[in-house]
This record gives sequence, structure tokens and C-alpha cells, in this order.
Amino acid sequence: MKKISLLLVTLLTSGFVMAKLPTPTPEQAAAADLAKAKTAHGDKVGAYKLCLAQNEVANKYKKAGTAAPGACTNPGPFVPPATN
Repeated sequence: MKKISLLLVTLLTSGFVMAKLPTPTPEQAAAADLAKAKTAHGDKVGAYKLCLAQNEVANKYKKAGTAAPGACTNPGPFVPPATN
């Protein structure tokens, strides 16, 4: 009996969970785009710092006559995306 009542309650309340969210306002969309751009830039900076650390370790253990590790590309400062 408990299983049936739990099933009924779950089925009755599942409609509320499936409700559609309202569309974001232009300000919210712009804020989301800015946050996405900041995250992407942070990922690039993290990859750059990792590349520098890997090159430092590679240079420490590099044998004479071997090629130097690949150059790292600096992503530069954060530039916010242009708004329309």
C-alpha cells in the first residue's frame, strides 16, 4: 500500500518538476555570455600555466641534443565580448 501511495504522489507531483522555465531577459542572457567568456578565458590561462610548468619540467630533464619543448601561447588579458 505504501508503494502505491508513493507512486501516486510521485506521479501527481512530477508535472511540477517538468514545468518550463521562462526565457531569460536580455540582461540575463548578456550576463550568461559574459560568464561563459570569463570561464573560457580562465580555461585558456590555466592551459597556458600548465604548459609553462610542463616545459619547465621538460627542460629540467631534457637530454643534450634533443629538441626543445613546444612554445606556449599566452592568451593575453580578458576582453569582454561585444554586446549588440
